[in-house]
Amino acid sequence: MQKYKLWVILALIVLCIGAVLFWLAPSQSSADQTNSAQTITTQGNLSTENNTTESIRGQNLVSKSQQDTEINCQLRLDHTNRLIVNEQTRNCFEYFITQYGEKDLKQIKADFKTYIEQSYQEPARAQILDLWNRYMDYREKLGHLPAPNIDKEDPKYYQSIFANMKNLRQQLFSNYEIDGLFGTEDIYHEYTLNRMTVLDDKNLTEAQKAEKLKNLFNQLPEDWKENLQQLNKLEDLRKLTADIKARGGSAEEIHQMRTNLVGPEVTQRLETLDTERSDWKNKVDGYLNERDSVMKSGMSDTAKQKAVQQLRQQHFNKSEEQLRVSTFESIHDQGGKLPFSE
Repeated sequence: MQKYKLWVILALIVLCIGAVLFWLAPSQSSADQTNSAQTITTQGNLSTENNTTESIRGQNLVSKSQQDTEINCQLRLDHTNRLIVNEQTRNCFEYFITQYGEKDLKQIKADFKTYIEQSYQEPARAQILDLWNRYMDYREKLGHLPAPNIDKEDPKYYQSIFANMKNLRQQLFSNYEIDGLFGTEDIYHEYTLNRMTVLDDKNLTEAQKAEKLKNLFNQLPEDWKENLQQLNKLEDLRKLTADIKARGGSAEEIHQMRTNLVGPEVTQRLETLDTERSDWKNKVDGYLNERDSVMKSGMSDTAKQKAVQQLRQQHFNKSEEQLRVSTFESIHDQGGKLPFSE
């Protein structure tokens, strides 16, 4: 579970513990997908933003490290000139927040206010500044959320943290604002926590866990599936395979688990790969055993080197295999664990 804990620590704990967490980097989320027929970005505001970019830089409204970057504030307005709260809204806030360290909070807040006043008209201007102030309050209060009195090895520990985060949001934002600012991020948080719960469930077999993990994955939006498919399925395969082997499970159990998780075609390829890995391991082990016999013999050093070279050529006729096995020789001679793929 260690890798899974690290993911959630990065996604949740880093947001909640310590004052430093108040200044996280801006999210690298995808661009807003709002239908252009339903949302209108006013031409006047776009023009104003483009015209004031150089003025903003001249007034040092962005930090030195951001001087050569485009200001990431692609805020959307509707036909009544009111803010449409979405992922881009949060990106805009975070763009200014990441100047912390080069500037203090008071200066960041003043710079953001100046930027908005130069770039937007009422009623959007007041709406943006009000939401910004509440977002800053939220970010600060995150660092003061109490840690749950639960074992950190228990998935409920992280579920409790996420629940506390959501409760804090309810105190500061409307449901519409919460969905716009945090909806995409929460998809990942909830999926990760659900995966942890499944993997920690002692009442499920590995095959049943694989089936549940597959169902969880299938519920994700298509863009998230593309981003997470390879990483998560690889981690799930490794974790569940290791669990089966650790308790002495059978090859049939591994086969069923893989079939449930990734389907029969991928399972067949994995089993072919297993065979290739097993053959390689047996080949290396056999060579090293023969090499040990040579090295422990009474032959001269020169004779030993010649005999080992002949053994290497007998067992490994490809130059890349000979280079690869030389690494195994060094590890073996030092008493280390050989790096066979599992």
